[in-house]
Amino acid sequence: MNPIKIKAVLLIIFFFSINICAQKTDPSSPDFNNPKEIQGMKLVWNDEFNNHGKPDSANWIYENGFVRNQELQWYRPDNANCSNGLLTIEGRKEKVKNPNFIAGSINWKTNREYAEYSAASIQTHSKKQWQFGRFEIRARIDTACGAWPAIWTLGISKEWPANGEIDIMEFYRFKGVPTVLANFAWGTGQRWVAKWDDLKKPLSDFTAIDPDWTKKFHIWRMDWNKDSINLFLDDQLMNSTFLNQTINPDGFNPFLQPHYLLLNLAIGGNGGAPSKSRFPIRYEIDYVRVYQKK
Repeated sequence: MNPIKIKAVLLIIFFFSINICAQKTDPSSPDFNNPKEIQGMKLVWNDEFNNHGKPDSANWIYENGFVRNQELQWYRPDNANCSNGLLTIEGRKEKVKNPNFIAGSINWKTNREYAEYSAASIQTHSKKQWQFGRFEIRARIDTACGAWPAIWTLGISKEWPANGEIDIMEFYRFKGVPTVLANFAWGTGQRWVAKWDDLKKPLSDFTAIDPDWTKKFHIWRMDWNKDSINLFLDDQLMNSTFLNQTINPDGFNPFLQPHYLLLNLAIGGNGGAPSKSRFPIRYEIDYVRVYQKK
């Protein structure tokens, strides 16, 4: 073969090899590759968390204090930080003074002088919102007793649950069993009472196939269009719902409106008792990507 042709072939092989290597991702490490292209779709928003310090304030706001579900943690910005290509939400065992404490109160948000744990919850409310598309979130969850990490969305109009809730991922203990969940919730005729379409899959189903499952990052995905929503974990369908069945009693469909995204780590509540767990508990998010049809 002509020496020039040989060099050309070697160069092609070299660059092809580089490309293949670049696409390989260590399941136990952050993925620094560029977002993949999806045929017929465009990347409309993403956060790769490649900065150092706090999550980008152009994308995220924080929840603060005692918020929901009579959980044990005090939410605060200190516990959400970016470094080494990851957003880490950290659950810590530490006393945090409750400035809203009222002695003798029967309200769970005000009757505790101190929170015994801290964590963080961030959301795109008032910053970013989307209606329909493919959402991909690569994350590694901590499955210690007491941990309740979640990836979820809420609709921008109406109060919960009439606004619609999509739990792309939840992990907690259901009847004492570590469980991965994928859920939908919408309104009923009773205020603050939801109609649920939920899926509960024991963590042991995953660890029986891969004993190192909890050490690895996984991709949670939502495919959402005007007719249905499908939720996946590592390309395995977890749960799906048809939007002609998710209508509130007043005729409003909460999944035919824009939603915003929440990433949070709760401690206690459905997560179980954390008293014997080692701390800190770490919930690591590698990236969040939103694609929509071109």
